[in-house]
Amino acid sequence: MVLITYDVETITPGGRKRLRQIAKQCVNFGQRVQNSVFECLVDPAKFAELKHRLESIIDPESDSLRYYFLGNNYKNRIEHVGHKESYDPEGTLII
Repeated sequence: MVLITYDVETITPGGRKRLRQIAKQCVNFGQRVQNSVFECLVDPAKFAELKHRLESIIDPESDSLRYYFLGNNYKNRIEHVGHKESYDPEGTLII
């Protein structure tokens, strides 16, 4: 489980475009839990792919990305209070 957070400059049209692109890539690999925060259950190969995609989009002079690795026992380390209850990424997915 990797928690990905980002902060993208949105004053310019290019910054707003990067923000949309970052969010789109994160949605492809995980679940949005807050505006700029995603929980991603990925293996090392998928994480390397996601990291490469994200880092090719951002402008390192004005944007930032942070990766938090939650480890094998992540379920016992996550607490949620408030709106938008989380899902179990290892559970059954019904579409």
